Amino acid sequence: MGTAGRETRERLIETAERLFAAEGVYGVSLREIVRASGARNVTALQYHFGDRRGLLRAVLERHRAEVESARHALLDACEAGERVDVRALSAALVRPLAAKLAYPSGRAYLQILGELVNRPEPLIGRASVSDPADSTYRWRTLTAPLLEEDAARLHRRFVAVRFTMIELARRAQSGPHADDRLFTSHLIDLVAAVLLAPLSAETHRLAAERDRERTP
Repeated sequence: MGTAGRETRERLIETAERLFAAEGVYGVSLREIVRASGARNVTALQYHFGDRRGLLRAVLERHRAEVESARHALLDACEAGERVDVRALSAALVRPLAAKLAYPSGRAYLQILGELVNRPEPLIGRASVSDPADSTYRWRTLTAPLLEEDAARLHRRFVAVRFTMIELARRAQSGPHADDRLFTSHLIDLVAAVLLAPLSAETHRLAAERDRERTP
């Protein structure tokens, strides 16, 4: 790919990121993205990305390596301690994403993540549940022993992930804020509370009833 092709590709990603955040991932047409990017060739988007999903993947990949590296470093620190601490694990989930609040492209990324995870059928990367090299998979593995058995089966970890992304997306819509450090610390506290919240007797009973109904 020549210099002009790389520049066109990057402009399309930057434009899609901005418009996906402002209008929604499915609220803006591909034609609008091409026009707003200034691309001369109307087929440029299809050439570089294939379709909307390919373009969305490219937008997310723009930030992935940084988030992965930061989270793995925090998880390394968790494992280096004498015991795995739930707040430290919560920080490992939150802080790599919260760092994105500091600049416009990062805030757009957070808004896109918040939309994807809050859909009726959330769009979640397969790596987070199947690839041991993925930082979210690793986080899930380290967090599992801290949860009640029923809490784990009721997808408590996914609730924590979704809560994190939605809260950061909400914050990103109006940022930056002078007190983002306070917001991040409080969000970590809340995620830790979500992970360790005890299940009521009613929830245990209803979970057992559901399991009996599902058993052939």
